Amino acid sequence: MTLVTSSPGVQREGAMDVSFMDLDGARAAFRKVGAGPPLLLIHGWPLHGLTFRGLLPALSSRYTCYVVDLPGAGESEWSDRMDLSAHGHARWLERFLHAAGVGRVSLLAFDNGGTAARLLAVSLGARVEALVLSNTEMPGHRPPWVPLYKRLLGMPGATATFRALLRLRAFRRSRLGYGGCFVDRSLIDGEFHQLFVAPLLEQPRALEGQLRILDALQWSVLDQMADLHGRIAAPVKLIWGADDVTFPLDHARRMRFPRQEDLAEIRGGALLVHEEKPAEYLAAALPFLDRCRGQGGAAQP
Repeated sequence: MTLVTSSPGVQREGAMDVSFMDLDGARAAFRKVGAGPPLLLIHGWPLHGLTFRGLLPALSSRYTCYVVDLPGAGESEWSDRMDLSAHGHARWLERFLHAAGVGRVSLLAFDNGGTAARLLAVSLGARVEALVLSNTEMPGHRPPWVPLYKRLLGMPGATATFRALLRLRAFRRSRLGYGGCFVDRSLIDGEFHQLFVAPLLEQPRALEGQLRILDALQWSVLDQMADLHGRIAAPVKLIWGADDVTFPLDHARRMRFPRQEDLAEIRGGALLVHEEKPAEYLAAALPFLDRCRGQGGAAQP
C-alpha cells in the first residue's frame, strides 16, 4: 500500500478538493479536512463522500476528517476483482486507515456505510473511540424496494433500465427513487442532483459501480448484525431521521449496543437526515464525539 499525494482538484461544481491514495493497485479518493483527532466519515448508497459537505465546517473545526469515496462510488477506482460487499468495504477502510497513518479513530456513518462501520469497529477494537450511526441497515429488516432492485439486476439490460428510470423526475421523486431520502423532496433537485444523480446518468462507470455495490449486498450479513453489535465496545450514538420509510424509527429503537447512548430522533428528517437537518444532526453528534475523546475499548469475544 502506498500513500500518494496528488494535486487535489475540484471534480464537480460545489465539490471539495480530492486527493488520491494508491491502495492495492487502485486509486482511493478521499478528502482530508480540519485538525484534531481523526474522524472517518463513511457514506451510504448510492452516494459518495460529498454527502457530508454540510457537516464538515463544524466537524473539521474539532477533528481531522477523512471523507472517503468507497470503492464503486465517487472518484475511487475499482476493478472486477474487488470485493464491494460490506465486509470488503470494511477491510478496504482498515487498509486505508493504515496507509494514512491513522491509529485511534472515531467513525461516523449511515445507510450501508453504517454496516461497514460496524464491521470495522469490531476489527479495530480499542482503536475506535466513538461510533455514530444514522439511518442504517438493521438485522431482519428488508426495505421493500431493495429486494426488487436486486431482482432487476439479474435481468438483461439492467444497467440501461436503471439509467432510464433515473432520467424520469417522477421516478427520482418516488420512494423507489430518492423520495424516501428526504421529507422535503425539493432537495432531490439542484445541488443534490448535480453531485449524486447526474454522474450516474452521465458516467457509465459510476452507475455500474453503484449497481455492483447493490449486487454485493448480503442479507445474511445484515441478519448477523445483532450478534455483531454485542462485540462493539466503543461508545455508540444512534441519530435517526424519524420520518425515514427505508429504515423505520421503531426498528432503530430495538438495536442494542453494550455502550449505547440514548437514541436521538430528528423530526422532519428521513434517510439522509444529515443532509436535510445538518444543524440538528450536529447538535446530537458533536457533544457525543467530544465526550468520547480518549475513550474506546477492546472488541468483545
